[in-house]
Amino acid sequence: MGASVELLTQDWLDAQRDATRDLPARPGASARVEYRVSGGPDGEVVFHTVLEDGRIAESALGPADPEPDFTVLVPHAEYVAIVRGDLDQNVGFMQGRVKVTGNIGRMLSVLPVTTSPEWRAAADDLLARTSF
Repeated sequence: MGASVELLTQDWLDAQRDATRDLPARPGASARVEYRVSGGPDGEVVFHTVLEDGRIAESALGPADPEPDFTVLVPHAEYVAIVRGDLDQNVGFMQGRVKVTGNIGRMLSVLPVTTSPEWRAAADDLLARTSF
C-alpha cells in the first residue's frame, strides 16, 4: 500500500492511474473522459482521464484536450459516495444525480470495465489510501 493521497488532487489521479496499470486489457474499452465535480470545498474541480483498453493511460487536472468523448457532471457529495462505493455510478446516472453529456454510446462501452470486480478491487485499494 502506498502513501495517503487527497481526493481530487494530481497525486490522487496519478495513484488512480497506477492502480489500473496491471488490470486485464480490455481491447476497445477506450475513451477520453472529462469530469466536472461541482460544489466541493475548493469549488469545481475539472479533470480528464484517458482510458486505453480498460486501463487509465492518462489522468490530469484540467479539461480534456482534444475534446472528450463524454463529460461527467457530478456534485462533490455524489462523487465522494461513488469513490467510497456507497453509490453505484449506474444508479447515480439513472437517478439523475450524475449527468453525462457527449457520446453516451462510448460511455456505455467503457462502463462494464469501470464496474468490473478487478476495477472495484483497484478502487478499494486506492480508497484505503484516500483522504477526504
